Amino acid sequence: MLSIETISLFFTASILLSLSPGPDNIFVLMQSITQGPKAGMITTLGLCTGLLVHSTAAVLGVAVIFQTSEIAFTVLKLLGAAYLIYLAWGAFRAKSTALEGANQPVSLKKLYFRGILMSITNPKLSIFFLAFLPQFVEPAAGAVSLQMLQLSVIFIVAALLVFNAIALMSGHLRDSLAKSDKAQTFLNRMAGVIFVGLALKLATTR
Repeated sequence: MLSIETISLFFTASILLSLSPGPDNIFVLMQSITQGPKAGMITTLGLCTGLLVHSTAAVLGVAVIFQTSEIAFTVLKLLGAAYLIYLAWGAFRAKSTALEGANQPVSLKKLYFRGILMSITNPKLSIFFLAFLPQFVEPAAGAVSLQMLQLSVIFIVAALLVFNAIALMSGHLRDSLAKSDKAQTFLNRMAGVIFVGLALKLATTR
């Protein structure tokens, strides 16, 4: 069983990562602005449903690696760190872009499945889970697979909270993101710093 300290730290990190600009929360923002807050919340449910697929793959894959091959885990760890650096580089270089105008109304069912499709067709999410979750596994806390499952659930809960908050506050976020180049640039830089910090932590993890 994970310690309270680890759970608190992981939940905080998950909240911060969910807040940092990325395809998922920008997608929720777009749907909220163009279709309304309810549409953003339904889209969030779809995205988080898709995360279950990636988290399950991470739970199964990392558990095997932890138990069988230190060399394989080291290689995976370095690949994960390299991927996080790549994300940071993209965030630092990202330019502010205006959000699109309103679209025709879309059914809630379509929005839900659109969120699922967007999530499960992004292979980078699986790599991200593999890079992020192992940093918080405690070798002395029991079965690795159970810990990974717990961490996955916590991450999905954090994403639900953040993305739903984005949907509800879409009007305010539109003022800062859609109309302010400086705000977009700041958020991109913040995302870059977060990914660099995670990459460094992962690269030094044993």
